[in-house]
Amino acid sequence: MFNWIGLYTLIRREVERTFRIIAQTLGAPLISAFLFIFIFGFVLGRKIELVGGVPYMLFVFPGILMMNMLTASFDNVSHTLFVSRWVRNIHEVLVAPLSYLEMIIGYVVGAITRGLLIGLGVLLIGLLFGAVHIAHPLLFIFYAIGVTTIFALLGILAGLWAKGFEQLGIFNIFIIMPLSFLGGMFYSIEFLPETVRAITIYNPMFYFIDGMRYASLSYHESNLMVGATLIIGLILFLGTLVFYLFKKGWRLRE
Repeated sequence: MFNWIGLYTLIRREVERTFRIIAQTLGAPLISAFLFIFIFGFVLGRKIELVGGVPYMLFVFPGILMMNMLTASFDNVSHTLFVSRWVRNIHEVLVAPLSYLEMIIGYVVGAITRGLLIGLGVLLIGLLFGAVHIAHPLLFIFYAIGVTTIFALLGILAGLWAKGFEQLGIFNIFIIMPLSFLGGMFYSIEFLPETVRAITIYNPMFYFIDGMRYASLSYHESNLMVGATLIIGLILFLGTLVFYLFKKGWRLRE
């Protein structure tokens, strides 16, 4: 029988933690998003011609929005799980009357909640600059929840794997940020040399950002079906892997 009360308690704990350190979890990312929108969208946008038939501000905004949501989702659960292992209060969750599936859902929903809160904040900032446009609301929600779910699951893997805070930083510095910048966040892949363009289509971030751009502007450069399949496939694969590691107790009972 599903333990709804236990699941709600775990989710509430994760959400309350977000608001306890609100300057770090919400304030800092929103300030960063404001600077990205102002510099790359507003300042540079006045000097750049239309990209894909839309103003540059509108073109870059979906990528900035996506990057901030997925980073928030990843950071939330990776730090939570790592710190819980470090101070050994993860055992309180392990002995609670929760199944492994319920534990995973609790962590993932907490991470998605933070990602969506950041997304809402970025949308409000975007409104100030006239950058918000949502052409396909249902697709917009699909990409927002789908990608934050993927990075919540990746955050769990990082939280389990890391043996120090510096290892957590590896993911943002060497994986998430480079793939985001090289995934067409600030430019059309039509601007790239043919060889680099061919490499870009193997970057999953390209499909995430381009899908969000289509949901916002009805403009896309990727195969949307490939992007949707990639999102669903990654959720199933990463969810299965995380469940297996939790069931095995990998790095949880050390």
